[in-house]
Amino acid sequence: MSELSDQEVDPGPLLPHLFRISRALAGRLDFLSAIRSVAQEISRFLPYDHLDLCLLRHDGTLSAAYETGIETAWGRKETAGVQNSPIRELLWGHVDHILTEDATADPRFAFPGVFCAPIHDHNLRARVHAPLVVAGDIIGALSISSFAPGRYGPRDVAAARYVADLISPYLFALREAERSRQAAIVETEARAREEGLRLGARDLTQALEQERQRIGMDLHDQTLADLSRLMRDLSRPGALDAETVLARLDDCVADLRRIIDTAVPSILDMFGFAHAVRVHLERAAGDAQVEVQDDSQGAPDALDPVARIALFRIVQEAINNAGRHARAGRIDVRIAAQPRLRITVADDGCGLPEDVRRSRKKGGLSHMRTRAQLIGARLSVRSGRTGTSVSVSLPAGGPP
Repeated sequence: MSELSDQEVDPGPLLPHLFRISRALAGRLDFLSAIRSVAQEISRFLPYDHLDLCLLRHDGTLSAAYETGIETAWGRKETAGVQNSPIRELLWGHVDHILTEDATADPRFAFPGVFCAPIHDHNLRARVHAPLVVAGDIIGALSISSFAPGRYGPRDVAAARYVADLISPYLFALREAERSRQAAIVETEARAREEGLRLGARDLTQALEQERQRIGMDLHDQTLADLSRLMRDLSRPGALDAETVLARLDDCVADLRRIIDTAVPSILDMFGFAHAVRVHLERAAGDAQVEVQDDSQGAPDALDPVARIALFRIVQEAINNAGRHARAGRIDVRIAAQPRLRITVADDGCGLPEDVRRSRKKGGLSHMRTRAQLIGARLSVRSGRTGTSVSVSLPAGGPP
C-alpha cells in the first residue's frame, strides 16, 4: 500500500465535514463532550468502531482516553506512562502517523510493558493514528479503529490528520482551561486551609487559656479549700482522729489525680488510647451502660503525640457531653482503622438542641471542630431524638 501525503489528497470533499466539526466544537467545555460532538460527523467520511483522543499532561504522562463507539480499559485508566502506550513512537514525535492493517499482529504494538489489552480484548484491528499538534508540540493523538482488518489506507491517514489539525487548538484550549481551573481550586483550598488553621489556632489558644483558668479554679475552689479546712481542723487539739485525716487527705489526692488526668492524659501514654478512653468513659458515664470496641489493632497509638492527644480530647468531650447533658442510658465508643482511622461516640440520649448543633460559637462542639481541623481530621455530628453520634476520622495517609 503506497504512502500518500496530505498535499496529494484533495481536501475539497472534506471541507463541509470539517466546517461542521468546527461548529460542533464551539461552546464545548470538556473533552468528552467535545469528542462526542464531532464523532458522528467524522463517521461520515472515516467510519470507525472505536475512536478516542488521548492527551499529554504537563508532567509528561497520558491522561485518560476520551472514547466513543465502545468503552475500553484505556478510558478507565486515569493516567499512564507514555513509554507504555502502544502509540508511543507517535507521541514522542518519532513518526508523523501510524497506519496498520491489523494491530493484533503488528509488532509495533507489542513490546515489553505495553498497555495494549484493549486491542485484543475488543479486536481493534485496522487502526489510524494522527498526532494532535499545537505550535510544533505534540499534545496528544487521535486514534481511529475498525474491527475489520485492512479497512484504512493512506487517504484515511490524510483525512485523520486534517481532523487532528482542526481540533488540536480546541483541545489545547480545553486542556489549559482545565489546568487553570485545577490550579485555582488548589489555591482556593490552600487559602481556606490557611485561614481555617489561623482561626483554629486562635480559638484553640483561647480554649487552652480557658482550660488553665478552669484548672486554677478547680484547684482553688476544691483541693485548696479542702486542704485549708483540714489545716484549720488540725489546728484545734483533738478535733480529728488519724483515720478521719487520712480519709480527707485521700479525697484531696483523688481530686488532684482527677484534675491532673484531665489536664495531662498520662494514662494515654502508659496504657494506650483504647484503655484511656475506656477509663474516662467509665468515670464520666455515671449510671449509663458503656462499651468500647477497638477494631483498630492500636492504630491511634501509632499516631504522632499531637494528633493522638487531639483525638483523645475530641472523644473525651463527646463522652462528657453524653454523660452530663444527654441523659444517656448507654454510651458506645468504636475505634476502627478501615478504610481509615475513625472513632465514633454514640449515645441514646435526648440529642443536641438544634441551636447548639448549628452554632459556631465557642463551646464544646467548637473546640472539637477546632482540634479536628488542626490535625486535618473530619468531624461529623449527627443528633436526633434517639441520640447523638460524634465521629472523627483521619485521612487515609494520616494527619498532614
